[in-house]
Amino acid sequence: MATAGQPKLIVVADAEALAQAAAERVVARVVANPGRIAICLTGGSSPKKLYQLLGSEAWRGKIPWDRVHWFIGDERFVPESDPLNNMAVAREIFLDRNAPPGHIHPIPTTAESPDQSAEIYARELQAFYGSDQLDPARPLFDLVLMGAGPDGHTASLFPGYPAVEETTRWVVGVPKANVAPFVPRVSLTLPALASCREMLFEIAGHDKQPILTRLLNGETLPAVRARSNGGTLWLVDQAALPEGIRGGR
Repeated sequence: MATAGQPKLIVVADAEALAQAAAERVVARVVANPGRIAICLTGGSSPKKLYQLLGSEAWRGKIPWDRVHWFIGDERFVPESDPLNNMAVAREIFLDRNAPPGHIHPIPTTAESPDQSAEIYARELQAFYGSDQLDPARPLFDLVLMGAGPDGHTASLFPGYPAVEETTRWVVGVPKANVAPFVPRVSLTLPALASCREMLFEIAGHDKQPILTRLLNGETLPAVRARSNGGTLWLVDQAALPEGIRGGR
């Protein structure tokens, strides 16, 4: 297992192989826990192939849907009917057809503001966890899925924004995004995301090569600072790899 300070880099051939490897990690985490399971999903385009796999005939039978609860690491502050809504995309692709409705935990976007939405979701997470204080010995999530944006953000924690430095709150409102779509966001904080047995980044495509170069060089960007208290894995395809490390390590 990778330590909290150093992620493990896993290189696969392409986006399809990346989705396959990510699905295997999801199933491995599910199998490892005979009790109630909590998985924190991610938004954007990177996880869509994974979600399609999890909902496919070949994979959905491997998941004990009655034991798994599905959360999300960040949300665009738009209605559920908006195509920009992260959880709505996950629900359409695989959740609504498989998961019990009460096991799907979207960030509410009908609140008056992102800050109020953050407070509501924090209370839901704390009720699920059974405490308003995170215990390093008892992770909130079995698995947290993550991505890395072109500016090095992860979830909706953008470089230089106050939300990145939050150490107390579990969820925060982000009034303005640093990249498109430029809509307000709600995001779990680094401490809440770190409370997991495994954190899995999916980074694929040639357009991710510039930011992956910066991440591998150790710039103190949010995607570098995001670490599990358990193990952190960066799952990367060949197209995203900087030229100097083709083939991985």
